[in-house]
Amino acid sequence: MLSCTMNNRKLKEIFDKTFFRGEVKYNEPMSAHTSLRIGGPADMMVFPEDPVSLKNVLLAAKRERIPVFVFGGGTNLLVGDGGIEGIVTSLKAFNNIEFTRETNDKYAVLYAGAGVALAGLINFAQKNGCAGIEALVGIPGYFGGAVYMNAGSFGVEIKDVLVSVALMNMNGEITILKKDELNFSYRSSNLPEYSIILSANIALNRDNPDDISKRIKEFLQKKRDTQPLGEPSAGCVFKNPEGDGAGRLIDAAGCKGMRIGDVEVSMKHANYFINKDKATCRDFIELMEKVMLRVKEHSGTILEPEIKIVGKFKLKADSY
Repeated sequence: MLSCTMNNRKLKEIFDKTFFRGEVKYNEPMSAHTSLRIGGPADMMVFPEDPVSLKNVLLAAKRERIPVFVFGGGTNLLVGDGGIEGIVTSLKAFNNIEFTRETNDKYAVLYAGAGVALAGLINFAQKNGCAGIEALVGIPGYFGGAVYMNAGSFGVEIKDVLVSVALMNMNGEITILKKDELNFSYRSSNLPEYSIILSANIALNRDNPDDISKRIKEFLQKKRDTQPLGEPSAGCVFKNPEGDGAGRLIDAAGCKGMRIGDVEVSMKHANYFINKDKATCRDFIELMEKVMLRVKEHSGTILEPEIKIVGKFKLKADSY
């Protein structure tokens, strides 16, 4: 494995020969880009401004055999303390929202780029009298990540409003898949392997903006009452087992307030782990394992992680 310095030199040489529009950063701390505020440095982090620039990054990386990780809004993500090797690609510049030609007086079809903040999409829909995604309020991150994870709340999931998804493969080829060509499941889009979501179209019903706003406020208040929205977390750590809630199981096993290092099981919602100060990925994973063991001993249920874990991990012996 190349050292970080050699990696950066090589990466800079490659990018000098690659057409690219957008920002480029080296040794970028991922803790500055994740909602958990955890994560070591990425060798290189790029912010392409258009699909051509993204394609050129992918082709250059493939040619040079450099790993690429496509980064969303940094939510529901745990990055290793050793950082991420290779190129981290953020699509935050893919942030356009517009109505498509299918929009009429009864319903609206919205085009949204992968880098649109989900909160911004909900706000745009409300102001323009488009209903159907109000229940997703309070979910952080980008629209692309919400599609990838089939984000949901209060019985509403992204798949319920999805029309189509535009994808780019690792060769830079773009395809558009209709909803009936996908196989969505709980917290998964089941998209083709190594696909990058560029944008998606969603269909919403027309409604009074004031009525939509009222529902948004009600949903958000419910979440504020039950979830630690103001603290650094990655959202739900574990998937809900069928017919039960991971938070309820963790609470019943007596895990609320359990802490390793600066990572603590939230006292407000047990399926949220909070970074209380300078938490590490290693502490987070150890707490996950401890909670999983306690829940299994108490109820016999084996919890499945919902959070995605990526990067290089610092072991107890302080090696990689």
